[in-house]
Amino acid sequence: MTDEILKHFSTSSNIVSGMCLPDDHEHDILSLRPERLSDYVGQNEVVETLKIAIEAAKQRGEPIDHVLLHGPPGLGKTTLAHIIANEMGSDLTVTSGPALEKGGDLIGILTHLGEGDVLFIDEIHRIPKIVEEFLYSAMEDFAIDFVFDKGIHARSHRYRLNRFVLVGATTRVGLLSAPLRDRFGIMRSLDFYTEKDLVDITLRSAALLQVTVDEEGAGELSRRSRGTPRIVNRLLKRVRDYAEVRADGKVNRKTVDEGLRLEGVDEMGLTHLDRRYLKTIIDFYHGGPVGIEAISATLQEETDTLVDVVEPYLLKIGFVIRTSSGRKASEGACRHLGYKVQTRLFEGSGRGNT
Repeated sequence: MTDEILKHFSTSSNIVSGMCLPDDHEHDILSLRPERLSDYVGQNEVVETLKIAIEAAKQRGEPIDHVLLHGPPGLGKTTLAHIIANEMGSDLTVTSGPALEKGGDLIGILTHLGEGDVLFIDEIHRIPKIVEEFLYSAMEDFAIDFVFDKGIHARSHRYRLNRFVLVGATTRVGLLSAPLRDRFGIMRSLDFYTEKDLVDITLRSAALLQVTVDEEGAGELSRRSRGTPRIVNRLLKRVRDYAEVRADGKVNRKTVDEGLRLEGVDEMGLTHLDRRYLKTIIDFYHGGPVGIEAISATLQEETDTLVDVVEPYLLKIGFVIRTSSGRKASEGACRHLGYKVQTRLFEGSGRGNT
């Protein structure tokens, strides 16, 4: 996500966005990341797949296959890359697709990787095409080809690389080219977390942060975290601050409700931007269908912001329906916002109690 898109977020939208923010790089948040698969909560099928692959690779004394992780932001793709490196006892090098602007940027990283090291590329679908082509031979043959000089004096030289593991993460797997996607031996999708898993993550994070949280408080935080661990940890920090200043320092259902109300996060985890998005469809376009560009223009928000940050969760909970004609607001969304469903369907955009 670009800096321009970041400027469009309100404070509450930042808190519940799945994107990495400066707060997520603070020491206390980084320390919440599990370092081993045994400590990882949720994504059971993905974890089991990686356990088997890592154990088999160790028995053979070789690196595991290249891994592609895809799914909405904030679900643990970066954490899994760190865990793979830890489990294999290898060094981890982290970069991102937009940072690799030239072939030389990638070559410099590849030539410095040791045997069995892990290279993690976040937002791998945003690698420029000319850079991506260097990855083909690097992933398949562990070699890269240089061309010296030009014209009739051109010479090709193949440079052998150490066997490394590429872990790619993307929120838009459909944008990956087929030649790159096919070179990954392990491809797994990460889905939103269940409330039970998020409660476990909340209690674990609270213990590490030395915050007192009861079961009801953890449950309320989990329900409002949009199925995303990164968000539940972020909300826990905000509620912790509120509890220390305005309450007795203990996080319970009451302090969670009061603290998140100040942040504009409702009982379903929706923010001001989410509610504005839904109200735009209902009020301006009579519930839809309406194209994403029209919604973007009405809200004066970037289309990528709506597609990558707002829509995934609304689609997950059934508040938005995608059709060939555009987006539609569901009856559940209307009820949540206090609209009369029949009024919306037959008269347009009236408000009232359901």
